[in-house]
Amino acid sequence: MRTIDKRLNAKLAPVLVKRAPTLTLAYDERCKSRLAARLDTGEDVGVVLPRGTVLRDGDMLVADDGGLVRVIAAAQNVLRVRAHDRLTLTRAAYHLGNRHTPVEVGVDELKLEADPVLEDMLKRLGAQVERAELPFQPESGAYGGGHRHGHDATFAEDYALAQRVYGEHHGHDHAHDHGHDHGHAHAHDHAHDHSHDHGDDHNHDHNHDHECGHDHGHCDGHAHDHSHEHR
Repeated sequence: MRTIDKRLNAKLAPVLVKRAPTLTLAYDERCKSRLAARLDTGEDVGVVLPRGTVLRDGDMLVADDGGLVRVIAAAQNVLRVRAHDRLTLTRAAYHLGNRHTPVEVGVDELKLEADPVLEDMLKRLGAQVERAELPFQPESGAYGGGHRHGHDATFAEDYALAQRVYGEHHGHDHAHDHGHDHGHAHAHDHAHDHSHDHGDDHNHDHNHDHECGHDHGHCDGHAHDHSHEHR
């Protein structure tokens, strides 16, 4: 069985693209970096791509024997979302994005995988929702990935990259772990044992236990416990 392990970024001659066997996959399958699949010719293949890869309609892949394969986005059950005005459609897009829902953005419509809960939400917002069988090609992640949900691996990668971009634009990374406690919680235990034997011979036993939860070289707001025993 052949293994498909590369995606081509270079532009190929149209004749090579046309001759290449096709691999038709739904969106969920195109998000998997490890996949047992079947070409439209009937040949079984293994897909082994870098983690986080999201294939798109028209992508050209290379098998381990050098053969080319063209990806086709399969028709699947989707919701087409339209509205009478731009504001309603914008609000629909906002609420879908707030739930990390993959959305394909068109000029005057949104498209997402069929989901009865989201369908009800969209209708309550005033949007027009229609079920259809169409290829689904959602937006890629803003920083190059194709994250799907807030808990998956590519979301974490996108978030980490976003943090790096933020740090580059601000000169440093603010994701520091500050181990400073500015409450100056200092505890001083002063135990004085004064023994007076009819004279001025004082035996002072001082036990100073200083705990400073701060490393700035000074201790403020000291709490002193003075225990004096006179005999």
